[in-house]
Amino acid sequence: MKIIDLSEEHENLYCVCLEDWSSEMDDAGDHKKQWYAKMKARGLRVKLAENDDGKIGGMIQYLPIEESMAEGKDLYFINCIWVHGYKQGRGDFRKQGMGKALLQAAEEDAKALGAKGMVAWGLAIPVFMRASWFKKQGYRKADSMSMQILLWKKFTEDAVEPRWIRPKKKPERLIGKVVITGVLNGWCPSQNISFERAKRAAAEFGDTVVFRAVDTSDLQVFRAWGISDAIFIDDKLITHGPPLTYDKIKRKIARQVKRLRPVY
Repeated sequence: MKIIDLSEEHENLYCVCLEDWSSEMDDAGDHKKQWYAKMKARGLRVKLAENDDGKIGGMIQYLPIEESMAEGKDLYFINCIWVHGYKQGRGDFRKQGMGKALLQAAEEDAKALGAKGMVAWGLAIPVFMRASWFKKQGYRKADSMSMQILLWKKFTEDAVEPRWIRPKKKPERLIGKVVITGVLNGWCPSQNISFERAKRAAAEFGDTVVFRAVDTSDLQVFRAWGISDAIFIDDKLITHGPPLTYDKIKRKIARQVKRLRPVY
């Protein structure tokens, strides 16, 4: 196994998080490509894990914390670390040490770039990006927000502990309309799928439903909202995790449309 930097050869694979076999990725649009093109100039780093057969089985992406979802200084933030674990496509690469190797390579790279520490987010439940896994790699809790744990590892004694940037804003409602707000950063295909499905579903209701897009890859916009990715129906959050199916989103919108009061 070896860790390599992302090259043009593997950009398409990276933009679908190694899931080039998944038809769900057809719903993600080109948001990840746009985000990658924008963030390369803002310090984004990507490394891939390649096994002895030359197959890519894992990836890690990280960037200066000043460009991330957390508050901090002179640190790097891991957006995600992912080892492909499905039988479909390229196969299951778990339990081969790829995750640890990717994390170690990213830490060494961040140190060489002058970072004072590395920051990651993890979930308190045993699913994707488990906080418990990062703790085993020497990370400790810095902050929490619901089930999302912010963790970090200091490289220098003068490193300052990071903090979550918390939600600050909710969408505004419109009299006589249902408003669907898609808050989108672009970094995660899963969130991009939700955005595209909500946008498509909203269009089926004609003028009754208004779709608004909020681009949080713009740092000023993100800091005004304090939310990276989300779908709202009026001012109610409907998803902040794995993507809902198109039909489920459409049913949720339809229920809200039925609640509309006539405007005279």
